[in-house]
Amino acid sequence: MLRFFGIAALLLSFSGCSSFSYYTQVIGGHLNVSSQRQSITKLLTNPDTPQRLRTQLEKINALRQFAEQQLQLPANGNYSHYANLQRPYVVWNVFAAPALSLQPKTWCYPVVGCASYRGYYAEEKAKRYANKLKARSMDVYVAGISAYSTLGWFNDPVLNTFIYRSDAQLANLIFHELAHQKLYIKNDTQFNESFASVIAHEGVKRWLLSKNDPSGYQAFIEGQKRQQLFVELIKEHREKLTKLYASNFSDTEKQDAKNMIQKDLRNAYQTLKTQWDGQAEYDAWFSKDLNNAQLNTVATYFDLVPALEALLSKNHADLIAFYKACRDLKSLSIEKRKHRLELIPI
Repeated sequence: MLRFFGIAALLLSFSGCSSFSYYTQVIGGHLNVSSQRQSITKLLTNPDTPQRLRTQLEKINALRQFAEQQLQLPANGNYSHYANLQRPYVVWNVFAAPALSLQPKTWCYPVVGCASYRGYYAEEKAKRYANKLKARSMDVYVAGISAYSTLGWFNDPVLNTFIYRSDAQLANLIFHELAHQKLYIKNDTQFNESFASVIAHEGVKRWLLSKNDPSGYQAFIEGQKRQQLFVELIKEHREKLTKLYASNFSDTEKQDAKNMIQKDLRNAYQTLKTQWDGQAEYDAWFSKDLNNAQLNTVATYFDLVPALEALLSKNHADLIAFYKACRDLKSLSIEKRKHRLELIPI
């Protein structure tokens, strides 16, 4: 029973709640994913495996090897199996924040601490919970998630939800998730996601260069530039909202001004897109409400990226030294860790 509870607590680490019904869906969902796993080695030797899938699985094996040998990431038994879940996402995460605040709602659970999202293995259940939060006048954002890491407690499988991505996208995802196993700091979602993003970006660059793929590398760099402009755009408008929410305006006035800032953000994105030669990878994101919960997701994944990239540069792109520098931050409080990173010249 204790071992079973330990598994439940671990699984809750990515989206938790203490209710029995939530434990049930998390455990059931994870077991369902695990039950559909097939050995990649066996799939590659099976003549009935479709060629398209075979090609991608071979890439996965190469990425695992590269991650271990060149990025010093602990692949271990991860991504050695494949599961076709027959759905577009493995989980759906619910993000929430007050209507007039950018302070994200967090959920806490045993073993791994708190996180700013709560996940469901069924979209309907995620939306049902989101509606309960909306009824409490909260801003809510539901996002489909292609992959997650169990931090080495389980061997994470390759899923149909991401297997057919481009080479760069596939490498980015694998390196990102494996980075969570390299370093995870309890209660600090922003650091964890930013750290994994930096490792993934650095890993993809090295991967594409090792493949002697100049066109793929150039496409990746251009995508990184668009991502940076997107992040800066969101940051600019989040700062406007922060000032608004801290003002002495009435709640009604704040809500009206919030609506205008959201409108300005949409217009600014359309202007920005004119520089991108038809690239529209953020259109789906901008089709949503652009509420506080949604804007917070960008902060979670990217706000600390510039400082961590500067720390990597300070260590001359030596990943072993960078990992040590990041581990040295682990003993600090969230506030002190963030302050220490902010002191690094960018």
